[in-house]
Amino acid sequence: MQFAVRVTPKGGRDAIDGWIRDEAGRPVLKVRVSAAASDGAANAAVIVLLAKALKIPKSALTLVAGQTSRLKRFEAPVGEAELQAAFGLPPA
Repeated sequence: MQFAVRVTPKGGRDAIDGWIRDEAGRPVLKVRVSAAASDGAANAAVIVLLAKALKIPKSALTLVAGQTSRLKRFEAPVGEAELQAAFGLPPA
């Protein structure tokens, strides 16, 4: 399943802040990491955080789009139920 993530690098701590809606009304998972956005450190920190929350190996999580952007798209081998169990329900 693919899902969108909005990353805040140098956010003070590693945390998943829940779902928000983007300008187009699509659900986006808001994530902050303490790592800076240099040399892929923030991306690596996001992958570790998401994999831990989803209870899957880091290698099972794929960054599909947004390598250098704050808005990223990830793919994980989980269903909607597992995604909701880990991050809650997206806003209606």
